[in-house]
Amino acid sequence: MSNIVAIVGRPNVGKSTLFNRLTGGRSAIVEEVSGVTRDRIYGVSVWNGIDFSVIDTGGYVKGSADIFEEEIRKQVEIAIDEASIILFVVDVTVGITDLDTSVMKLLRKSEKEFLVVTNKVDNTARINDAAEFYSLGVDRLFNISANNGSGTGDLLDHLVSHFTVEDAPEDDGDIPRIAVVGKPNVGKSSFINAITGEERNIVTPISGTTRDSIDTRYQMFGFDFKLIDTAGIRKKSKVHEDLEFYSVIRSVRSIEYSDVCIFMVDAQEGIQKQDLNIFYVIEKNRKGVVVLINKWDLVENKDTMSTKLYEDKIREQLAPFNDVPILFTSTITKQRLHKALEKAMEVFENRVQKIPTSELNEFCLGVINHTPPPSTKGKYVRIKYVTQLPTHAPAFAFFCNLPQYVPDSYRRFLENKLRANYNFEGVPIRIYFRKK
Repeated sequence: MSNIVAIVGRPNVGKSTLFNRLTGGRSAIVEEVSGVTRDRIYGVSVWNGIDFSVIDTGGYVKGSADIFEEEIRKQVEIAIDEASIILFVVDVTVGITDLDTSVMKLLRKSEKEFLVVTNKVDNTARINDAAEFYSLGVDRLFNISANNGSGTGDLLDHLVSHFTVEDAPEDDGDIPRIAVVGKPNVGKSSFINAITGEERNIVTPISGTTRDSIDTRYQMFGFDFKLIDTAGIRKKSKVHEDLEFYSVIRSVRSIEYSDVCIFMVDAQEGIQKQDLNIFYVIEKNRKGVVVLINKWDLVENKDTMSTKLYEDKIREQLAPFNDVPILFTSTITKQRLHKALEKAMEVFENRVQKIPTSELNEFCLGVINHTPPPSTKGKYVRIKYVTQLPTHAPAFAFFCNLPQYVPDSYRRFLENKLRANYNFEGVPIRIYFRKK
C-alpha cells in the first residue's frame, strides 16, 4: 500500500525535527533559521506495523521575492497534491501568523485530509496556549514536542488509522512487479517500448512527457511479470510544475508497489543528487534494484577501462548499499535490455529466497565463533541463535544476551559475510539483534 505523509507549514516551526522523530534518523538539517530545508527529504516510518513514506517540505512562504522561497512554495503545493494525508505544523510559542492562515487556506482548497500539529508544547502552560489554534476552524489539535517526542504517539495512532488497504494495487498473485524509475528523460518509456515492441508510451525529449504511471503485463521470452513505467508526472491544473521533485514523489507510490526497481541513470550526466534521492527511496523501502546506465551509446571515447572506472564511481556514490548489478544499456540500439530483465528476475529471486534455519545457524555461528563481537565496557556479547524473519524482504534476527552492546560495525560485518556466502545482489538486508 502507498501511504505518503507530507509535513508542511511556515518556516521554522519544527518540521524537520518532526521528520527526524518520525523516521528515527537525522536526515533533515535542523537549524533555528528559516529556509534551511530547500531540497525535499524522503524517509520511511513504521507505526503499529504500518509502513508509510514521509516527506519533509520547506517552509511555505507566499509572495516572497526570494527565488528559493518561491521554489519551496511550489514544492509544498506539489507535496500537498500528492500526499495521502498532510501534517500541518504550527508553533505554539509564536501563535497564529498570517503565513499559518495562508497554509490553512491552501489545505482547505486542496480538500485533502490534514491534521493540525501544534509543536513545541513541552510544558503545561503551553497546552493552554495551543487552544488559540482552534480558531483555525479545526475540531482537534495534536499537541506535541518534536524535540523530546511527547505527544507523537497519539499523533501516530491517529495518523495510521487513515491508511487502508483500499489504496493497494490489484492482487496479481505471485507475479513479480518491476518498476522502472529514474529522473525525467532518462529513457524509461523508451526502455518499455523497446522490450515490448510497442509504442505504448509516448516518448519525446521533453522532461515529464509521461503523465501517469502505466502498467504493462510482460509475457515474452519466458518472462512473466508486471512492468510499471513510473516516468512520473500526472497532469495537474498547475501550469508551472517542479518536474524534478514531482518525479520523485510520484515514483514513491510505484516503488512501494514494486518488488524490484530498474533504476535508470543518464550515462552522460552520471548519478546526481536527484538520482540519489530516488535510490534512497528504493533502499529505504527494501526493494530489489538493478542499476541501468542508459544512453551508453552516446558516451564518446569509451573503452573497457572507462566502463570499469564508471562502475567504480557509481558504486562509491551508492555506498554503503552498493552490492547491486550495474548494466550499461541503450534503448536506441537495444543494447543489454534483455540482460536487464534477466537481472531483474535474478534480483527478485534473491529477494524472496528463504535460508533454512539449520543451514543459517551452521554458517553464521561458525563466523561468530571465529570472529566474535568486540567487548564494550567489559561486556561480552554472546550470540546463540539466528533465524530469518518472515518478512517480504530479507531480514535476520540474531538472538544474544546483550543486544544493546553490538556495534554497527559488527552488524555490517555480519551483513558482508551473509552477502559473501549467499546471493543477495541487488537486495537490501536488515539485521536485528534481540534479547534471548
